[in-house]
Formats: sequence, C-alpha cells, structure tokens
Amino acid sequence: MKRSLEYIKAFGLIALVCFLFGFAGKRHKGREIKEIKVLFTDNENLYVTEEVVNKLLIQNKPTASGIDKETLDLNRVESLLNGHNMIENAEVYLTIDGKLEARVSQRKPIGRVIGNKSFYLDRNGKVMPLSPFYSARVPLLIGFNESNISEVYPIVKHIKNDEFLTRHITGIHRLPSGRFAMELRELDFDIYFGDSSNVSLKFNNFKAFYKKAQKDKKLDTYKKVNLQFGNQVVCTKK
Repeated sequence: MKRSLEYIKAFGLIALVCFLFGFAGKRHKGREIKEIKVLFTDNENLYVTEEVVNKLLIQNKPTASGIDKETLDLNRVESLLNGHNMIENAEVYLTIDGKLEARVSQRKPIGRVIGNKSFYLDRNGKVMPLSPFYSARVPLLIGFNESNISEVYPIVKHIKNDEFLTRHITGIHRLPSGRFAMELRELDFDIYFGDSSNVSLKFNNFKAFYKKAQKDKKLDTYKKVNLQFGNQVVCTKK
C-alpha cells in the first residue's frame, strides 16, 4: 500500500511537470515579438537597407508587435530574404527574450556593366541589379550583356583579389573580336589582354613590366601594352 502511494505521488509529480512545461511552452509561443534586429555581416555600404529587411521580416504587418511567435514561419521569412536580389544569404532566428533577429550577408559587386542595360557582376559571377541606395566603386565593363558577361568573370575576379590591379584598372572593354582591352586610372596607355586564358600569368607579366618601367621612368612613353601572348609583354611606344 505504501509503495503504491509512492508510485501515485511520482506519477502525479511527473504529470504536473509535463503540464507546467506544456503550459509555459504554449504561453511562450503565443507571445508577440518584442523587437526586430537586423545584423549585417560586413561593415560595408548597404545595397539593401535595414528598413527593406524589416519589411520582409514583419511580412506586411504594421509593427513587430503584430507578429506572434506561434504563427511566425521562420523558414518562410528566411526564404523571402534569400529571394531578395541584393542579399546573398540570410539567417533568421528568435532569441529567448522575444527578439526576432536576422543576420544578413549582402551580395558583393566586382564589376559594373555600362550599356543599354546596366547591372553589376557579383563575386559569384552572377548578374546583380544596381542598387538605389549605393553605387559600388568597381571596374566598368563595356561591350557586355547578360549573355556574354561570364567571359570576363575570371579576369574581374582576379582584379578584385589583387590590391595593385584594383588600384590601377578602371575599365574593361569587350572588343568586336571577343578579346579584351583595359583602361588604367592614371596612365595614358591601354592594355590589350586577349582572351581570358592564362589570367594570372598575364597579370604577373604586367606587374613585372610596370615595376621595371616605373623604375626606368618610362611609363609615359608607351601607348599600348600587349599581354595577349601570355609569355611576354609587347609594348608600342608613342
């Protein structure tokens, strides 16, 4: 009898704990979101603003307090953010103190196409629309469109990852032959690059030429520097 009473007490205690846990969980889910916080992963200029992200997070509700945790679909909100054409990746989560937080990585432009239709080329080689909030300082790409922009991606990517080239190269032209020429920021000669093969070799040759010509104070004596042969630099004087 005594043992049965102990079993009953233990069962009752377990039932009470389960009830309280379920009740607390239901109350937690039913509470409204107190605050929305947007965290951008890079300290860079914003191609998409916090206000735009907030509107996607509240899903057309007038305020954050209009959202309750029980009806909030985090996967859907995350998909909305990831579907935005300025966002590369977004993670959305709820904190234990009732805040809805979003960690956002923006897409990174590395070149800007100028033409009948202007757009960016992003660091993943994809077309990215221009932003109404900020204009990126990247090389201008002339003679390109959405169908041929992939041709120049290896070149632009290499420039983006090289401080020297980023500082000096301001534009890339696609010639009628399908080959590429480049403009420099301060110097009066053009670079004839050829196609997108041997990118590292061609740029290394150019940097070696630049260093030697600068040392000899002859940079201003050239009108064309041809890198398209890969294993050599062919220069034409003015």
